[in-house]
Amino acid sequence: MEGFPVTETAHGTDWRAWQESWDRQQEWYMPDREERFRVMLDMVEATVGPAPRVLDLACGTGSITDRLLRRFPDAVSTGVDLDPALLTIAEGTFAGDDRVTLVTADLTDPGWMKALPYAEYDAVLTATALHWMFAGPLTTLYGQLAGVVRDGGVFMNADHMIDRSTPRINAAERAHRHAGRDRAKESGALDWAEWWALAAKDPALAAPTARRFEIYGEHADGETPSAQWHAETLRLVGFAEARPVWSSPCDALVLALR
Repeated sequence: MEGFPVTETAHGTDWRAWQESWDRQQEWYMPDREERFRVMLDMVEATVGPAPRVLDLACGTGSITDRLLRRFPDAVSTGVDLDPALLTIAEGTFAGDDRVTLVTADLTDPGWMKALPYAEYDAVLTATALHWMFAGPLTTLYGQLAGVVRDGGVFMNADHMIDRSTPRINAAERAHRHAGRDRAKESGALDWAEWWALAAKDPALAAPTARRFEIYGEHADGETPSAQWHAETLRLVGFAEARPVWSSPCDALVLALR
């Protein structure tokens, strides 16, 4: 099946292949995924410079960290997640790189920040990860992040942010997006369920994948509020400025400046 990673090399599991396979699966849902990463890193450079200390929030396999370090070799990154399977891929991908620290933590735990190696960060970055949270817990998290980002630092969230005041536009965009997915599927693209089914069969990922589904279940979605809600909430909890700096027809990248 296309998208199936070559997982074994002479030196063991090919973690880079798994990393790239995750990226391809995510791109099936978000064809403009690389564009949002590019804008995110542009704004990192514009606001805090080319050697930032970054918190990669809900990091998954480390997609943001991977792009961060390729663009800014002097950056350092702390990746935080609870998913044992995706963290296993991240650990394999960044093994031996002393610029990267990976932390297992539950963002809904009031004390999750105690596990971080630094008290403050130049930038906190996250993408397609916080839409599973509802507005109350997300507001709480944003308040915590206001204490983690240094003065003059930034927080950026690229995610599904739905403007429910435009239902006909939303319906047209959704139909067009799903038609594109169908065409990609015919060409062999892996969706979420298929990717996880492959991970469950890999000897190096079978156990952490099983634990992952014990933690999360099949899938969960929160309220996906609008970009305006995110910006207003970030200002309310202590950020000085906040607004979208990029958007697609269904997603947005909101930047908040401390």
